[in-house]
Amino acid sequence: MSTPTRTEGISREEVAHLARLARLAVSDEELDLFAGQLDVVLRAVARVGEVAGEEVPPTTHAVPMVNVTRPDANRPCLPRDVVLSQAPAAEEDRFRVPRILGEEA
Repeated sequence: MSTPTRTEGISREEVAHLARLARLAVSDEELDLFAGQLDVVLRAVARVGEVAGEEVPPTTHAVPMVNVTRPDANRPCLPRDVVLSQAPAAEEDRFRVPRILGEEA
């Protein structure tokens, strides 16, 4: 799968169209600036496409990723009465927190 190459740069009209799609307000000076910057980016992407051959598989990371999380294991936890004794307020074996947004009890 080869990437088509562009011989001409991105036009001001194309940049204006992209800006409209992204709902960005762009001045005339910015259109010229962004057209040049986007042209550099597109040319760089095209060069990468030329170098990557069919024998090079696509990758998401430069180095292999390994899952570094620990395995799930049940461990003893603190008793409920000990935890609730450290809370600022407790009620009916639960943490008591202030009401928000005028909610009724």
